Amino acid sequence: MTNTSTVLKPLFEEDNVRALEAIDRAQMIAFAPYVWEASRLLRDKGILHVVEAARGGISIADVAGKVNMSHYGVRILLEAGLGIGLVYRREGLYFLAKTGHILLNHDMTRVNFDFMRDVCYKGSGALETSIENEKPEGLKSLGDWGTLYEGLSVFPSPAKESWLAFDHYYSDNAFPEALPLVFEIPPARMLDIGGNTGKWTLQCLQYNPDVQMGIVDLPGQLKMAARNIDAAGFTGRVSYHEHNVLNPELELPAGYDTIWMSQFLDCFADKEIVAILEKCHRVSDENTRIFINETFWDRQRFPTSAFALQMTSLYFTTMANGNSQMYDSAVFYDLVDKAGFRIVRQHDLIGLSHTIIELRKK
Repeated sequence: MTNTSTVLKPLFEEDNVRALEAIDRAQMIAFAPYVWEASRLLRDKGILHVVEAARGGISIADVAGKVNMSHYGVRILLEAGLGIGLVYRREGLYFLAKTGHILLNHDMTRVNFDFMRDVCYKGSGALETSIENEKPEGLKSLGDWGTLYEGLSVFPSPAKESWLAFDHYYSDNAFPEALPLVFEIPPARMLDIGGNTGKWTLQCLQYNPDVQMGIVDLPGQLKMAARNIDAAGFTGRVSYHEHNVLNPELELPAGYDTIWMSQFLDCFADKEIVAILEKCHRVSDENTRIFINETFWDRQRFPTSAFALQMTSLYFTTMANGNSQMYDSAVFYDLVDKAGFRIVRQHDLIGLSHTIIELRKK
């Protein structure tokens, strides 16, 4: 296997937190529901924006005069913001702290926060029953579907917009680096499994004028993809394959020399991943190139990135399907081996947090 990435320092191998810091963290966990709710109100009600605009500091009374909230409401939220670390106070005036600035202005934080607010928050209390039943019991807060993917195309607003923004933010950042890797040997026909809204397929069509694309997905997602691809003027270069990859009676379409799966297999349980890869195995020969683009929490440069992925696993449990996660690469690579593939190349730190692995049949 060729590894073109920087050697990454192992994460979470030591407990080097000082006792006082551990106490602080434990209190933040103990009060976490209020920490999150107060932060949401401080952001969404415009309070932090008002504080940010007042470069010389601002009083509670002046903030209350600029937002649609009582003096009491502004006071308890700003005082909570002191403890959370979103603001600081000097001589009775409030200033925006560094963490508050990140909460307001950092794109990844905004996308993650909106995703939690609109998609995950109401269903998060169903974590325990979701684990027990291996079903996304929190999904009931959005609609009556067996999995999130069945209802994605008809999600209510703003959940649909926040889900798509979350999904695209991470995948779109990886695509510019992924395209040269995949097209190093130009594919003639590429199959995009789990193509969703057609983002990757569109990128490939624009990148290479000769490639023919195929998309495999559920009916609702294929309709979204077809609308986007037709609007971009690529009608005729894409084949659409309606296919539930978990149906053992259905086989993937044959005749593609390259198969691409981006942020797709993390949507499935261990046994399901093996079954999907075995489907790929049956339509591949020794020359078929298979690329998997995933976010493995142990292949991150920073612990905060790993933390975000570990928390995203809980979304899969409560909201998506009840049995998948953001994987530890060692667990995932064992599934690849069980499906009859070997990893021939690995590229870490693609985009924000992705690893691309290239597979061949054993």
